Formats: sequence, structure tokens, C-alpha cells
Amino acid sequence: MRSFFRLTLVQLKLFLREPAAFFFTLAFPLLLLLLFGIIFGNEPQPAAAGFGPDGFGYIDAEVPALTALIIGTVALLGIPIATATAREQRVLRRFRATPMQPWTYLAADVVVYFILALMGMVLLVVVGRLVYNLRFDGALLALLAGFSLSTLAFVAVGYLIASLAATARVAQVVGNLFFFPMMFLSGAAIPLQFIPESVRRVSDWFPMTLVVKLLHGLWFGEGWNWTAVVILVGMLIAGTVLSVRTFRWE
Repeated sequence: MRSFFRLTLVQLKLFLREPAAFFFTLAFPLLLLLLFGIIFGNEPQPAAAGFGPDGFGYIDAEVPALTALIIGTVALLGIPIATATAREQRVLRRFRATPMQPWTYLAADVVVYFILALMGMVLLVVVGRLVYNLRFDGALLALLAGFSLSTLAFVAVGYLIASLAATARVAQVVGNLFFFPMMFLSGAAIPLQFIPESVRRVSDWFPMTLVVKLLHGLWFGEGWNWTAVVILVGMLIAGTVLSVRTFRWE
């Protein structure tokens, strides 16, 4: 366990020392929140406005949506590129050659990315509360459970991409192909009510759209979106099994 905790701490420090990774994972969603707050504010709106039940505003709906964006950034952009790069530079091979159990490296890596996603959500909540009087009407434990399921499901997919990609460049391209359409069409960056109905019929089944809907429902106290839960559990199981079978250390 000592090696696990030490490796987790080292991996976390290395990530936070990367300016680009730090910016897009933690700073960029926060800047979007501040920008949208300047444009739309967070005045209570009726349910007909589409931001949630009566009494909720734009920022109240945007915090769980941007949380989905952070999860996607960590899992689809961070994991594939970092893991494929470590393989190319033979870092994974050196880890594999040490007495340390392989699961220790992988478990530490998963924990680091989970912590980063959680840090991103906490920053959004803190700034939203301090600047825009953020409102929350759900159960905290249910929200954390939904967040954990969503994060782990996307992390499993991220490792699958990293396992199958031949090089870091391929991993980056594939991650971008998955991430950017979902970023703009899932409701994570642009609210779903602003997206044309014809496009929404397709984007409703994007994994990130399911995360947005799941977190919205838990944030507003509307309960679990069981369609999203079933699909995300399927992603988690399938992604984990396939990643374990295809993961390459060199």
C-alpha cells in the first residue's frame, strides 16, 4: 500500500506541473462558468426556461453540465495521451520490470484521474457558490455516487483507447474525435435547449449527454436517470474488461 500511495502522490504532482493539462482540466471549465455567468447571470427562472425546476438559474444548471465536461476531458484527452506517451517512452516497461505489482500502477493512475475530476467539480461548486449564489436541491451522497459512476465509466473508455492506440498521436486523434462532438452537442458546454431538435435526437445517446442528464437529475433532486445508469454501468464493465485484455506495457 505504501508504494500505491507514493505513486499516486507522484502522479498527481506530475500532472499538476503540466500547464496545458492543468489549464484544460481545471481552469478552462472554471473560465467557462465565469463567462456564462457574466452573460446569463443566475437569476431564478421558471421551469419553462429549461434550466431546471422553478427557482433555478443558468449557473445552477451549468455546474453539473461542466462537471460532465471535466469528466470527458480527464478520461478522453488525459488518459489516452498520457498512457500512450508513457508506453512510447518505455516508462510503462520500466514499471512492469519493477517488483511492484502491475495493478498498483493502474490503480494509482485511476485514483489520480478520479481526484482530478473531483477537484474540478469542487472548484466549480465553490466559485459558483461564492460568485453566483449556486443552488443545490439534491442529495449529496447520490450526486457523488452518480459522479463516481460517470467518471469510472469514462475512465474505462479512456484506458481502452490508450490500450488500442498504436502511438500517442493516434490516441490524441481518437480521443479528440470522441470528445469534441460530445463537448458541443451533449449539453456539457452549450445547454441542450439551445441545440436544434434534429441534432438533439442524435446527441441524446452520446455518453456525455447521459452524464449531463444524470447529474442534472441528481443536482435538482429529481432522482436517478436509470437509462443513463444502465448505459454507464455497461460502459464501465465493457471498458474495464476490454482494457484489461488489450492493455500493453510496451
